[in-house]
Amino acid sequence: MRLLLAEDDALLSDALVAQLGQAGFAVEHAPNGAVAEYLLARHDFDAAVLDIGLPMVDGLTVLKRARDAKPALPVLVLTALDKLDDRVAGLNAGADDYLTKPFDFPELEARLRALLRRTRPVIAGASAGGGPSPEMGRLVFEREARRASVDGQTIELSPREWELLDLLLTQRNKVVHKDQITAAWGPGGEAPGMIEVYIHRLRRKLEGSGLAIRTVRGLGYLLEAAA
Repeated sequence: MRLLLAEDDALLSDALVAQLGQAGFAVEHAPNGAVAEYLLARHDFDAAVLDIGLPMVDGLTVLKRARDAKPALPVLVLTALDKLDDRVAGLNAGADDYLTKPFDFPELEARLRALLRRTRPVIAGASAGGGPSPEMGRLVFEREARRASVDGQTIELSPREWELLDLLLTQRNKVVHKDQITAAWGPGGEAPGMIEVYIHRLRRKLEGSGLAIRTVRGLGYLLEAAA
């Protein structure tokens, strides 16, 4: 996944480039708005993270121009301004989401992956040859239709279970931390102590799918092929 990071704070940008790289993103860094516009005009990105307070060309201007040229590009804005008017201005300019500085990296990653899940193609368990995909076991996951099934039998999922399965599938074969789950559930989500309850329910519903959710003690959960 190719990501544009437009951030003028050198220490923050260096840390984010390293952390996003470890999370599987190929990051292009722009230290100011002019470079951000140059990169956006010449490259295709899966998503962009824009600081509002960019020098040379401010982040809102970059965002408005990017939205005109690439309306489908998922954009998350970063702002040090925690006022309602500033947040509204970013969303009105075309941002899909925003984070207020300072923030924790797991929340940034979770929000980015949530944006990408909404814009990436549907994940399906069937391979090109018509059989089950080893990566997905016997599960067919149709994001746009909000339908999941195993061997043609629909799995009934609550909204929280759906969001949890979506996150685990997006991060399959990688550990998903609890704070990533709560961030993906968003404001008003379940209490952290409820995560184990939803994991237990989802494990039961995935029986026979060829997939299993493994607890990685002290870290989180890992979706992988069943033993």
